[in-house]
Amino acid sequence: MKFFEANFDGLVGPTHNYAGLSVGNVASLSNAKNSSSPRQAAKQGLSKMKALHDLGLVQGVLAPQERPDVYTLRRLGFTGSDAQVIATAAKQAPAVFRAVCSASSMWTANAATISPSADTADGKIHFTPANLTNKFHRSLEPVTTGKILRAMFSNPEYFAHHTHLPDNDHFGDEGAANHTRLCSAYGKRGVELFVFGRYAFDNTKPVPKRYPARHTLEACEAVARLHGLDDKHVVYMQQNPDVIDQGVFHNDVIAVGNQNVLFYHQQAFVDSTAKLAELQRKFGHDTQLHLIEVKDTEVSVAEAIKTYLFNTQLIALPDGNMAIIAPTECKDSPAVSAYLAALTERNTPIKQIHYYDVKQSMRNGGGPACLRLRVAMSEQERQAVNPNVLMSDTLFATLNSWVDKHYRDEISEADLADPQLLQESRSALDELTQILQLGSVYPFQQA
Repeated sequence: MKFFEANFDGLVGPTHNYAGLSVGNVASLSNAKNSSSPRQAAKQGLSKMKALHDLGLVQGVLAPQERPDVYTLRRLGFTGSDAQVIATAAKQAPAVFRAVCSASSMWTANAATISPSADTADGKIHFTPANLTNKFHRSLEPVTTGKILRAMFSNPEYFAHHTHLPDNDHFGDEGAANHTRLCSAYGKRGVELFVFGRYAFDNTKPVPKRYPARHTLEACEAVARLHGLDDKHVVYMQQNPDVIDQGVFHNDVIAVGNQNVLFYHQQAFVDSTAKLAELQRKFGHDTQLHLIEVKDTEVSVAEAIKTYLFNTQLIALPDGNMAIIAPTECKDSPAVSAYLAALTERNTPIKQIHYYDVKQSMRNGGGPACLRLRVAMSEQERQAVNPNVLMSDTLFATLNSWVDKHYRDEISEADLADPQLLQESRSALDELTQILQLGSVYPFQQA
C-alpha cells in the first residue's frame, strides 16, 4: 500500500491585515499597522500550494475563519446590528476590535496536532484542534477549525476528531507548530516529538523572561493520550527559554523535521544532548536518523528568525530525496543561502532547495511551514478525504478567480471598521464552502 505525507495549506482570508497582535513574534510586531494586500497574500499562498502539487505531492486547502468575529464582540457586550457592533467596538475598544479581525488562521501549522494511523492505538488518523489560549485573537479559532477539519476528514472509519483542550493557559496548545513526526517511512510507526515552552504545574523549571512560553508540557501529554500514542514512541523536549526571548515563539521557527531528518539550530532545545539521545533510541537503528545541527557560527538565531530558515517545509519528493521549501528571504541572505547551498552537497537526504515568495505571510510573522498542516496517510485514507479540498489545476484556477472576485487589493487598519468588509468576507466564505463542499461551517451560515 502506498503511504505519503499530504500538506494542507491555510487559505489566506479576506481580512488579511497587519495588526501586530502577536507578542513574541518579531516579524508580526515590526510590521504592525502597515497596509496589507489580501489579494496578493492569497495568490502567493495558492501559488505555493500549486507548486507543491506540481512537484508530485498531495496538496490540500484549509478554509479561513470568518472575520470580523462579531459573535465574540456580542459576547463582550456590544449590541445592535452587525454594522453598529463593528462601529462601536472599533471606537470604544480598538485593540479588541483588531483582535477579532485577525486573519491568523492562515497559519494552519497552529490549527491542530495530527497523529497518523501508524502511530495510534485504534489505527485511525487523530485530529485535535489547538486551543491557542495564549493569544486572544487566536483563541477564537478552535471551534470553527474543528468543524472545518470534520468536513474535510469526515469518514469515521479512518478519522478520529477530538475537542480542543480546556481553554486554560495550563493546557496551552499551539498545535503542529510544536510537533514533529520522525519515521523510517510514512506507513511505519514513527516517533512523535512534542516540543513545549514551559511546565504548567512546576514553577521551578526555566521559563523565558521577555516573551511568553505558549505551549505546556501538560498539553503535549494530553494530546498524546487522546491520540492513543505509545510512550515508547513519544519524546517531549523543552524549547530553550533564551531563544523564545529572541523571538522563537514556536518550535517551527528553530527546527523542522520529516521522516529520518531533524534540522535544528544549536540553541533550539533545553538539555538537547540527552533528549536527542532519547530520540535516537526511540527512533531505532534500522534506518539512519540524520540530526542536522546548525551552529551559531554558521547561522545566528537572529538571522534564522529574520529569514525563517527553519520555518521552511522539509518535504519528501517522489524520487526519494528531500527538498526544502524556503521563503525568498532565505535566498536573499548571504549566510543562509550559502548554508543551504552547501547543505545539498552533504551526505543527507536533502538534495534540493526551492524558494517561493510568501512575503505577505512573512511580514505578518509566518513562513512556508506556518502555512501548512501535515497529514501522513495511505492512499486508502486519501480516498476518504473530501476530494474537493485537494489541489488540482481546476481548483487552482477556480480559487484564483474566487480571490479576484472577492478580495481587496489593500487593507489598512481603518478599513477593518468598514461594515462592508464583513459582508464581503461572508459572501466570499459562503461561496468558498460551496467550492470546497464543506457544508455550513461558519456561524453566519448557521444563524
